[in-house]
Amino acid sequence: MASQFFLGVERSFSGRPWRARLDAAGEARALALAQSGDCDELLARVLAGRGVGLGEVANYLEPTLRALMPDPFTLADMERATARLTEAVRRSERVAIFADYDVDGAASAALLSEYLEACGCETIVHIPDRVTEGYGPNSEAMAAFAARGASLIVTVDCGAVSYEPIAAAKRLGLDVVVFDHHQVSETLPEALALVDPNRQDDLSGLGHLCAAGVVYMGLVALNRALRDSGFFADRTAPDLLAGLDLVALATVADVVPLVGLNRAFVVRGLAAMRQRRRPGLAALFDVAGADGPPRAYHLGFLIGPRINAGGRIGDAALGVRLLKTRDEQEATALAAELDRLNRARQQIELATVAEAEAEALAALGLEERGAAVVVAGEGWPSGVVGLVAARLKERFDRPAFALALNGADATGSGRSITGVDLGRVVRAAVDSGLAIKGGGHAMAAGVTLAKSRIGEFRAFLEEELAAPVAVARARSGVTIDAALTAAAATVERAQTIEAAGPFGAGNPEPIFALPRHRLVDVFAAGADHLRLRAVAVDGKAIEVIAFRVVGKPLGEALRRAKGANLHLAGALAINRYGGREKPQLRLVDAAEAAD
Repeated sequence: MASQFFLGVERSFSGRPWRARLDAAGEARALALAQSGDCDELLARVLAGRGVGLGEVANYLEPTLRALMPDPFTLADMERATARLTEAVRRSERVAIFADYDVDGAASAALLSEYLEACGCETIVHIPDRVTEGYGPNSEAMAAFAARGASLIVTVDCGAVSYEPIAAAKRLGLDVVVFDHHQVSETLPEALALVDPNRQDDLSGLGHLCAAGVVYMGLVALNRALRDSGFFADRTAPDLLAGLDLVALATVADVVPLVGLNRAFVVRGLAAMRQRRRPGLAALFDVAGADGPPRAYHLGFLIGPRINAGGRIGDAALGVRLLKTRDEQEATALAAELDRLNRARQQIELATVAEAEAEALAALGLEERGAAVVVAGEGWPSGVVGLVAARLKERFDRPAFALALNGADATGSGRSITGVDLGRVVRAAVDSGLAIKGGGHAMAAGVTLAKSRIGEFRAFLEEELAAPVAVARARSGVTIDAALTAAAATVERAQTIEAAGPFGAGNPEPIFALPRHRLVDVFAAGADHLRLRAVAVDGKAIEVIAFRVVGKPLGEALRRAKGANLHLAGALAINRYGGREKPQLRLVDAAEAAD
């Protein structure tokens, strides 16, 4: 009887089983794709694992907005939002934009501001200070907008649960339009229009969009309305396609599913980035040392963290200023400052993660029992708790919250594992009165609660998440797309696989298993990584990089296994260094190869 585990790996060095992505139906689909001649056997397996069937290969590899863009008016309240924005443009009103302090918020604000300014409106962009203002709109900001002569406020990547601030704006005679994507309660704030595909009465099916994607849909609707009204009869309409670089950046950085329209946004946005027309992004790619043409990997791991660094430990407005500037000198200076802040953030994060891990281990016990991790600390910077939660989620393979204690309150962020909806649980905590405020989406959420109720919150999570976490962890493991040898792991093959991207949430990067490769070299690479070299039975070698494994079970096992035959699992990548391209395996796991 064939093993249900790929290569028979029931428990790897990291304690996980390996399973094949393709079931019997998937294998048949992969065979049909390969036999059709549309792609080679390896790419056929990757596409089959993502549900691509015969006749769909070309559209999947080259997704277009023309084919995938729905009518924006399928979104609830889009007609009212469009009518008010059209009025603002035709009257050249002063429009205030209130955005979240992360990449999605900065990109959304820059996207909307650029369009409105190109149409003759003056915009005021405000990114709140994470420490003094916290998340989302506040009544003081609404009053400040009114004092500066704004007649319309647009909130982006926030606002869907901002009841009192929106009511305050209304009392001041201001109209408020909300573009958001976070989960909301049944009762909505009294905004003039609230466009959020995750509101309960929205039937658009676009809940996977990030805020910048929702804003882009709004601009498509606005552009159509202005064109139909004759507004562009004597002026050039803004180039909506040029803004796809911002939508792509936000889509990847906010870790929303890379499916359907989102894939088209990222593919077309990356193409726009290659033209280097936005000085701020070009400067940030340069200072980050990005190798080769822009890829989704760069956005998620190099560009996004640097833009976020301003909101985490510096000036929250730096990101949107970088994205909007057309001055190359200013772009270079802003990129350098964000890079500096990111390095400082990394040092703060390391210290905070070490403290948080120790607390989590003490709470979970030696057997690491519990559905969720909840840790809290005095003096933890509010700007890094989301990153700490992400590290804890990776380390303990369960949803995690990191809370910064500030007086009588605890404010923090949570990160979830696939299959566990954290946004829903946080909204339930708010609705029950346990949390003061909070919200988010399936994979990430923020929450504020009384310090005295942290224990209750932990118990609430255990009760709410025990069943879904048990199911998710039972299904977890390393999912393998195909087996490969060092000889077959070429630059050309990596380029072929990249065509199935962009990879990320909802479209996972293909993982390949290299059976029985001897680990001949193990070197430290920086403080946290290992660089390896593995050789197949035919003598062909491949370079391997294992990120953030030092001091963890996988890293320690690799050090001990030097000279042994191992099954390796990882993503096939291209190492672009010194002007040369070489194949590289980005290791995610390894296991003993039984004799």
